[in-house]
Amino acid sequence: MPDEGATHRRTWMAFGASASVWGRELLPLVQRDLLAVATAISQFEPVSMLVRPDELALAKRLVSDADITLVKAPLDDLWIRDSGPTFVDTPQGLAAVDFNFNGWGRKQAHSRDARIAALVTHEADARRISTDLVLEVGALEVDGLGTAIITESCVLNPNRNPGCSKTDVESELSRLLGITKVIWLPGIRGHDITDGHTDFYARFVRPGVVVAAMDDDPESFDYDVTRTHLDILRQATDVNGRPLQVEILTAPTNLRFSGADDDFAAGYINFYECNGAVVMPDFGDPDADAAAHGTLTRLFPDRSVVSVAIDGIAAGGGGIHCATQQEPLWHA
Repeated sequence: MPDEGATHRRTWMAFGASASVWGRELLPLVQRDLLAVATAISQFEPVSMLVRPDELALAKRLVSDADITLVKAPLDDLWIRDSGPTFVDTPQGLAAVDFNFNGWGRKQAHSRDARIAALVTHEADARRISTDLVLEVGALEVDGLGTAIITESCVLNPNRNPGCSKTDVESELSRLLGITKVIWLPGIRGHDITDGHTDFYARFVRPGVVVAAMDDDPESFDYDVTRTHLDILRQATDVNGRPLQVEILTAPTNLRFSGADDDFAAGYINFYECNGAVVMPDFGDPDADAAAHGTLTRLFPDRSVVSVAIDGIAAGGGGIHCATQQEPLWHA
């Protein structure tokens, strides 16, 4: 599995928000946020966006002149990082793993989204790889050289993989993705629908360099968790035995969105790398937004750092990374 920073052929997204999940009041904001993220990415690489046939006209109006291709598809929701395929580079060509999306442990209706991985794999003209493992790629972060960071709370959860051990998971991920070293973070179950995805806690900037979340609100369920994760990451080594350089991105505290509750995903770790850019969230906290932008600019000196307001998406418990999936450019 290539690192997210490797060259992309395109980005996949899903115009899949619905009133039944998001509510009628929030829905228009979520839809605008999705197209704002897609438009930002489209300045750097093509975007293919799945859209329900009955919303095609709406999506076309919102797309405007951006380089976004609309692909008709049945959808339950927008989180293509989890429902979509995971692309891998093989000697025979581009392939894609279908990790059997089950609605984050059957917490949400997902019969349509369970078929998205196969649909996107077909559209990308990639070879499909199957597995019995149930995994959302939001719970999996890789450096492209064989190192992965994974949250136990999600992948070892009985609502995904009952009876699976770390050894079982590591062996299958070695076969599927070429992962040979796993750094396990405990995560936390039951506080959000994902049971604690990695992409809200730690991300690779490049091999050997990781950004980690820090929650400074003592009342937050993530306060202790993020500190435990920092301790683990600071003592960890990658597949080559190299200690990790760990940088911190502190969560915002003064939010622009007045309706934020415990589900609001206020954090900067959920950025997305595309060709020549990093697309990061903006929450309306002048100090925290600027600090995160400065840190990412320093860590990605060869990429533009683009901020996008995502209050609607964040209100649903996710972010930019959750709503995107990269299709890498195959290298023979």
